[in-house]
Amino acid sequence: MPTTQDISAAADTPTLSVRTVWISDLHLGTPGCQAKALLDFLRDVECETLYLVGDIIDGWQLRRSWYWPQSHNDVVQKLLRKARKGTRVVFIPGNHDEFARKYLSNNFGGVEVLEEDMHVTADGKKLWITHGDLYDGVIQCARWLAIAGDLAYEFTLKVNRWFNHIRAKCGLPYWSLSRYLKHKVKRAVSYINEFENAVAREAKKRGAHGVVCGHIHHAEIREIDGILYCNDGDWVESLTALVEHFDGRLEIVDRGDQAALPGMSTVPKSTAIPISLPVPAAAKATAPEVLS
Repeated sequence: MPTTQDISAAADTPTLSVRTVWISDLHLGTPGCQAKALLDFLRDVECETLYLVGDIIDGWQLRRSWYWPQSHNDVVQKLLRKARKGTRVVFIPGNHDEFARKYLSNNFGGVEVLEEDMHVTADGKKLWITHGDLYDGVIQCARWLAIAGDLAYEFTLKVNRWFNHIRAKCGLPYWSLSRYLKHKVKRAVSYINEFENAVAREAKKRGAHGVVCGHIHHAEIREIDGILYCNDGDWVESLTALVEHFDGRLEIVDRGDQAALPGMSTVPKSTAIPISLPVPAAAKATAPEVLS
């Protein structure tokens, strides 16, 4: 008979071994955070470097109303445990956890706090790592509008949870209202495109082959004017992460099926396919180096 310790050890046995993992927009401290699915992912993955690419803790929400269940504390403890066991954990603050920008270049429990970083992949690509909010015109020029948008997003998530409880009773799969609006509303699509182009231009200025960011909750890997644009998504709705395999290939890992509510059917997802774009010829001439 397996003991409780055996079962616990088996639950923490990694099933995915990669070189690097990027996750962002966890929004710990909000009811929308999918902490259980996130904790399952952190247990399943083993990596040399783990980047926390901003909006890990939602300071905006916590200032309005305190919300911190045990599952959110479990996520923090798991991240610290990974750091203790030898994983390099790098935290790059975003706009929702901007309070952490007061502590840049410090180390807390093995977690490095950096404003940005330059990561070199196994095949020599230089990837600039930033949350992305500093290149968002709304955040920088109309903070009040960003806060109003955050409140509207929070309301949309509440409506979405209520709506999906009804769908669950009908045996229907999970459906995201905010993701639908982002992809269907013309101005939202335009905003996403402007953001993507802005961070890609900045990556090119910095001599990087590509950029890894978060902020807009839209996971994607694509090329923009010769720059590899990678967004690792979020852990509120899409439940995605970006990983680098040991040969340098980049892949979006999608755990979106775990967003379903109890009793709700899920739409089967195909296994994610590793995506690797060629390094631009001009960029190959640049010798790789790590900036911190």
